[in-house]
Amino acid sequence: MAISDPIADMMTRIRNASKAKFSSVDIPGSRLKLEIARVMKAEGYIRNYKFVKDNKQGILRVYLKYGLNHMGAIMGIDRISKPSRRVYNKGREIKPVLNGLGISILTTSKGLLTDKQAKTENIGGELLCKIW
Repeated sequence: MAISDPIADMMTRIRNASKAKFSSVDIPGSRLKLEIARVMKAEGYIRNYKFVKDNKQGILRVYLKYGLNHMGAIMGIDRISKPSRRVYNKGREIKPVLNGLGISILTTSKGLLTDKQAKTENIGGELLCKIW
């Protein structure tokens, strides 16, 4: 079955695996998903990630992070810009997620950036998702 929105599929897999308390989740790989995983690891939402090569497009294995009482580091994850409706923000229009407790991931001319990085560099872009 073809997936119409692979980024939303990635976020749904991570959200479901986190709620089911899985240690890792496998996602069909792509360069954009690999960059999203890089940003999530840098911000501390996942433990690690690994790209596993296979005969097709490859598999992105994301290792989830849990805190005390086996509570997930990711409380919520939402897809903002969709294939049917793209959402773009200018650098000065970017708003913090939950007053700075979460992050937004944007695609910019300088690659994938968090909302804080894009705001300091005053670069706008497509708002992919929000994580808290």
